[in-house]
Amino acid sequence: REFLYAEDAAEGILLAAEHYNSSDPINLGTGQEIKISALVKKIFETVGFEGDAEWNVSQPDGQPRRSLDVTRAKMAFGFEAQTSFDQGLRKTVDWYLSARKEGAVV
Repeated sequence: REFLYAEDAAEGILLAAEHYNSSDPINLGTGQEIKISALVKKIFETVGFEGDAEWNVSQPDGQPRRSLDVTRAKMAFGFEAQTSFDQGLRKTVDWYLSARKEGAVV
């Protein structure tokens, strides 16, 4: 799978709106993929969870790989994601914990 931090997505959308006049589809992303097992491990590490993941192997795995070709976005309007997966995950967890502490329903 591939994940794009929300602030990077917003920046890409603004750049596209201002500088992209084609009807051809364009991908906003990082161009970097992460396996779901690695994602789970990173989430566990980030939140300090020391348990084990339980995988339901009776369910379909889904598409084995999902990674975007982001070349057109870079060439057309200079978009390049600025937030690494690890940074985005840390920011997301920090936001979530802060919102919960303030009583928000998240």
